Amino acid sequence: MPNYLGLDGFRFGWVAAWIDEGGDHGFDYSPGLTRLLAMPHARAMIDMPIGLNPSGYRVCDLRARELVGPAVFLGARRDLWTFPDMAAANRHYWEREGKGRGVSAQLWNIRDKIRDVDEIMTPARQAIIGEAHPELIFWNLAGRVRLPKKTSAQGREQRIALLTQRGFTRLETWLTQRHGTGIGRDDLIDACACAVAARDSTQRVGGEEVRAGPGCLDSAPLDLSGFLPGYAERGALRFCRCVGRA
Repeated sequence: MPNYLGLDGFRFGWVAAWIDEGGDHGFDYSPGLTRLLAMPHARAMIDMPIGLNPSGYRVCDLRARELVGPAVFLGARRDLWTFPDMAAANRHYWEREGKGRGVSAQLWNIRDKIRDVDEIMTPARQAIIGEAHPELIFWNLAGRVRLPKKTSAQGREQRIALLTQRGFTRLETWLTQRHGTGIGRDDLIDACACAVAARDSTQRVGGEEVRAGPGCLDSAPLDLSGFLPGYAERGALRFCRCVGRA
């Protein structure tokens, strides 16, 4: 029975949650992506920007932000990680794109994770790996309404309940087992949300033509008919911010 992977970054590496169509599920973690992506899977979703342009805001991020608010960070660009500090990056973007078109501290702090994903993507991986945003997934699972902040007790309980309904019945136990690993509570919850999206998603937000990592082909014209998020043709990325099936 095929597995579906969800991945999220944390301070010391990456956490992956997996679930199959029969409901069996588990999680693992590693300093890098290679071992986690070597686990057999039919499809994977990762909470990290994949398709990157050299400048500007991505259409998918703008659209996702309309739906779920500032939880979506704007400004992911190719080679963001090459700047020595955030101030230098913002000076560069402001000079070329206009004041206020820089990057936030939150986005700057995940620049190395964005690079990790960009470097590991290949045309073959594009066929089964897509991008997802956990808050967009929870928005859809909750009936297309915004939940309380994930840092609140109510918001956390609601997210866990939604994932339990989708098959992650051991999640609350896992949250007690993560101590000492460096995995944040929200990182594990978000990885599970991405796994649900990998298994269940049927929609995408903000399709656009982008490149996805060294050696990957330029995107072919987008064909909205019949494509699941993250799927590709001839190595060309079908970019999405996917949402779980309601």
